[in-house]
Amino acid sequence: MMEPQTQCPPAADNVNVSQTNYSYDGTRCIAGLDHYDQESGLSFWSIILTIILAIITLATLLSNAFVIATVYQTRKLHTPANYLIASLAFTDLLVSILVLPISTLYTVTGKWTLGQIICDMWLSSDITCCTASILHLCVIALDRYWAITDAVEYTKKRTPKRVVIMIALVWVFSISISMPPLFWRQSKVEELTKCAVNTDHVLYTVYSTVGAFYLPTLLLIALYGRIYIEARSRILKQSPKSTGKRLTRAHLITDSPGSSSVSSTNSRAADVSSDTSSPVYLNQVKVKVSDALLEKKKIMAARERKATKTLGIILGAYIVCWLPFFIISLVMPICQEACWFHPAIFDFFNWLGYLNSLINPIIYTMSNEDFKQAFHKLIHRFSCPS
Repeated sequence: MMEPQTQCPPAADNVNVSQTNYSYDGTRCIAGLDHYDQESGLSFWSIILTIILAIITLATLLSNAFVIATVYQTRKLHTPANYLIASLAFTDLLVSILVLPISTLYTVTGKWTLGQIICDMWLSSDITCCTASILHLCVIALDRYWAITDAVEYTKKRTPKRVVIMIALVWVFSISISMPPLFWRQSKVEELTKCAVNTDHVLYTVYSTVGAFYLPTLLLIALYGRIYIEARSRILKQSPKSTGKRLTRAHLITDSPGSSSVSSTNSRAADVSSDTSSPVYLNQVKVKVSDALLEKKKIMAARERKATKTLGIILGAYIVCWLPFFIISLVMPICQEACWFHPAIFDFFNWLGYLNSLINPIIYTMSNEDFKQAFHKLIHRFSCPS
């Protein structure tokens, strides 16, 4: 996402910059090491950092590409709900292609060297794709909310056309957030040693952070809260109407190793003639009695616990990844010189937000049995093409 401009404390007149390991360029503090450090320590940590960020980028690209391929190849997954998940994966795929490679270069070098046009394109792609990824989470939650609270009516309305409209609205709103900075950046062309959204426009900062994060977060919490309450109430309402109904299961166990088991509730031993002197070996029958309705309720309770766990993981991962970045993005333009953070903190929180694009396909596919089976089949197909 957009990186707010940072305020650096002015260097004292009698301080040697090479001794403090910081250089001051007016807006961004970039680590300034002497020649020896640049030859050894800085290059070593730059390589380590590059490898880590490259792995994150590649993993994000591959995981989201596999989700899209899985939905495309598996006819069973051709449903409106899964189309939304595929659209989310496509958005996160764009993040890995358009945003993360350039962000890796910018994070490692600490300065912008690609020019004004690339800067504008990168910032627009960054804000648009990350906002669209967040809003896709809201659309998926809204789809699930309607499906569980108005199942009968919404089933008729849940069509591919409706999904396309929802996805289009997501992108329109995302573009509306990313466009404004382009107008005032063109009117203020500076020497580009950094590429960041101009946070002098406090109203835009409030508008973009509230629209891209705070409102979607409140909506997600409200929707998933309602989904949990509704699902729990529906399960509790399904109490046994007749406790007398039982499901009796009998398993026939015989002495012969090749015999097959038979299920019966009225098995009896055959009548044996009293004058027969030969011994009679009766089949041993083991009968287990259980309440069918109680068993069904236990299964549904297990599903409820799994669904609740999934909702918690989705919300938790999203909030952990994006909350720190958007707090700083909103606070910095307001407090101005009173607040200062090292650029490394911004970079860390920025990449923590990007990490959500890697976590999304893992959560949404691993919590769905159909996705997991189709995913394994696809991997097997690629690993064993014959």
